[in-house]
Amino acid sequence: MLAGSAATASRGHAQAAASSPASWARAGRQGDFVVKDFLFRSGERLPELRLHYTTLGTPQRDANGVVRNAVMILHGTGGSGRGFLSATYAGELFAPGKLLDSAKYFIVLPDGIGHGGSSKPSDGLHARFPAYTYDDMVAAQHRLLTEHLKVNHLRLIMGTSMGCMHGWVWGYTYPEFMDGLAPYACVPAQIAGRNRMIRTMAMDAIRRDPAWAGGEYTSTPPGLRAAQMMLYIMSSAPLVQQTQAPTRDKADSVIRAYLDARMATTDANDFLYQFDASRDYDPSPFLSRILAPALFINSADDQVNPPELGMAERYAAMMPRTRFVLLPITPDTRGHGTHSLPKVWGGYLRDFLATLPAR
Repeated sequence: MLAGSAATASRGHAQAAASSPASWARAGRQGDFVVKDFLFRSGERLPELRLHYTTLGTPQRDANGVVRNAVMILHGTGGSGRGFLSATYAGELFAPGKLLDSAKYFIVLPDGIGHGGSSKPSDGLHARFPAYTYDDMVAAQHRLLTEHLKVNHLRLIMGTSMGCMHGWVWGYTYPEFMDGLAPYACVPAQIAGRNRMIRTMAMDAIRRDPAWAGGEYTSTPPGLRAAQMMLYIMSSAPLVQQTQAPTRDKADSVIRAYLDARMATTDANDFLYQFDASRDYDPSPFLSRILAPALFINSADDQVNPPELGMAERYAAMMPRTRFVLLPITPDTRGHGTHSLPKVWGGYLRDFLATLPAR
């Protein structure tokens, strides 16, 4: 378990955050776990793989030493675990009296390989960094939990976008490790069609830019801006964009400010690796291995996973213990980003938690 002082500090942060939304940015206990000689599926190795994480709350064990209150939440492509520490997410889920009150649950927010404070190409290896995949990222998360945090069971795995996809990989790779899955904003199948095309164009915009220089650039390759443009169109939604920018001048201002901000905080090699990591993702042949019940939610305005394809429903039907929910478009939905708005889907999560077996 966490040391008493750390647990007390974590609860104190949660209580402060509940009264002051801005303080969620300071919440939780951060740490690093260094895995020695990590072997990737590609056969490549890192002498030291750093895995950064944030936790809130304290793990609770039953008489047999099994942790019963741990919840792991997995972030999307380009994000980090601390991205969940906002008033609109943590304030709706982790605050006192909320669904995942951190006084009752042990919340684990890892940074995936290649993201946040974990080891990534921009640390110095650049394009020589091992070509990691989602399988590697999930294996590293499992080692973080079991070897470092001493968590041998999860009450729930939640995930957004890439984290949604990781949730399915967890479900068939470690089928008895969790009581439930809550994957939001993805499809449990190979990335193809428009989704893959946009990813390929975004990666090619960087790789085919002479300034990329095989990953050894001295200034940000301009191709990264073109890549960000494509992903903005892919991940936003028309209603949101029209609301944000109802005039021509406002539209110009909003998109340029967005791109400027992204360019200031994104490394081109990190971006390439993050998007290339999905290249062999395809849980569809393994769905029968998933034992845990799942609450699978997509939004009708999500252009990354367009509802007209009918893919989510088709694959959900292959998992008898999975409930699929397609959220209708409303002024509160945010396209792909609806995955991070508990006020939209919190009622479904509340009902799902009530169905999980008592421990």
